[in-house]
Amino acid sequence: MKLFVTGSQSFIGRRLFARCKALGIDAVGIDSTVPAGTLATEADIRDPAIADLIPEGATIVHLAAMSRDPDCRADPRGAFDVNVTGTLNVAAAADKRKAAQLIFASSEWVYGDVRNDGVQLEDHAIDVTAMKSEYALTKIVGEQCLKLTCKLPGVTVLRFGIVYGPRPSNWSAVEALFNAVREKDVVSVGSLATGRRFIHVEDIVSGILKTVGRTGFEIFNLSGDAIVTLREVIEQSAQVLGRKPPVEEKTPQAVSIRNPDNAKARQVLGWKPEIGLKEGLATLSQGLK
Repeated sequence: MKLFVTGSQSFIGRRLFARCKALGIDAVGIDSTVPAGTLATEADIRDPAIADLIPEGATIVHLAAMSRDPDCRADPRGAFDVNVTGTLNVAAAADKRKAAQLIFASSEWVYGDVRNDGVQLEDHAIDVTAMKSEYALTKIVGEQCLKLTCKLPGVTVLRFGIVYGPRPSNWSAVEALFNAVREKDVVSVGSLATGRRFIHVEDIVSGILKTVGRTGFEIFNLSGDAIVTLREVIEQSAQVLGRKPPVEEKTPQAVSIRNPDNAKARQVLGWKPEIGLKEGLATLSQGLK
């Protein structure tokens, strides 16, 4: 197995490389910025020359993207250039190098605004005209472009849930609340009943590797096994840290629930999340600065 990873220096990319090294999987990668001493190549996913960097017959894991919604909103042209044009260029390079498979990192945000009592499944129709997130729009367009134009033996779309884990920046609600419990005199939150199927980065890496070798066009949600509320994140963080600051709930009525079901990934891939919330929070102690 040979993996070629775009966005190799990203949060998920670094963890994927570490797992590949531990398992003896041959992996190479590119990123727009590569620190000195890193075994990766600096390259732009929009550059046709990246085809020369892809090992023939490799499986491509396409993680590179403009992924923060505020950045995409501030520069929608740049977001579409990177997330859509870049994806099409990666697909063209993959075809040129006779890649076996392209694994595309998408997001649960492609489901758009959802009802609190809804369940998001991979075969649900998505109304792009109702989308309010530029980032989500670039991802669903990228998915559809791959479905229509990519002729590789396998194209696998992975819609990630809200990913968390030890990292110094770009935090999800999990890392932000954990840090607030650790550092703040008062923890402020919108609605304690807001919930997501949070998923630890190591479980995302396991899910990516489970899809290697798939054929055809497929979509999988990679999300946690259950909805976890912000109240639970705060309470579990307090237990892990041995600290219990008071909590200020600013807008208790503004509840937001997202529920991307992972049953298909469990059944078809034989994958399941292995890291529970308390165990996942324990990994944050050394990773947040």
